Amino acid sequence: MIVRILNLVVIGALVMAAAYVYRIKFDSTVQAERLAKLRTEVRRERDTIASLRAEWGELDNPARIEALAKRFLKLKEIVPTQFDTLDHLPDQPPDYMRPGAKDPIGGMIENLEEPVAITGSIAGPNAAGAPNGAAPPAAAADSPSPASSNTGAPAQ
Repeated sequence: MIVRILNLVVIGALVMAAAYVYRIKFDSTVQAERLAKLRTEVRRERDTIASLRAEWGELDNPARIEALAKRFLKLKEIVPTQFDTLDHLPDQPPDYMRPGAKDPIGGMIENLEEPVAITGSIAGPNAAGAPNGAAPPAAAADSPSPASSNTGAPAQ
C-alpha cells in the first residue's frame, strides 16, 4: 500500500514537473517570437533611418540648394566694388549710452536716433550722397523717428 502511494506521489511529481517544463518551454517560445518581432522592427527602423539619411543627403546637396537659391531668391552677384578696406572702418563703435543712464538697454532705447551710415559700402546710383537703401537727409527729417513713437511701454 505504501508503495502504491509512493508511486502515485512520484507520478504526480513527474506530471507537475512535465507541466512546469512545458510552461517554461511555452514562455521561452513566446519570448523568442517577441525577440524576432523586435529584431524585425529594429531592422525596419534602421532601413528607415538609412533611407532618411539618403534623402537628407539629396536635400542637403549644395548644388541643389544653389539651384533653389538662384530660382527663388533672385540674389544679385557680389561684385568687388562692394568691399572696402579696413582703414575706412570707425575706430570705435558709436556710443549709444547717455551719461548717467541707469539701464544700459533702456538708455539705448531712449536715445534711438537715425543711425549715421558708417559702412565700408560704396554709395549706389540711387542717391547722390546717400548709401544704398538710405533715404536722403531731407526725407529722413520729415519722417517720425522710432524713439518718438509711443509704444505704450512704461519708461524705465
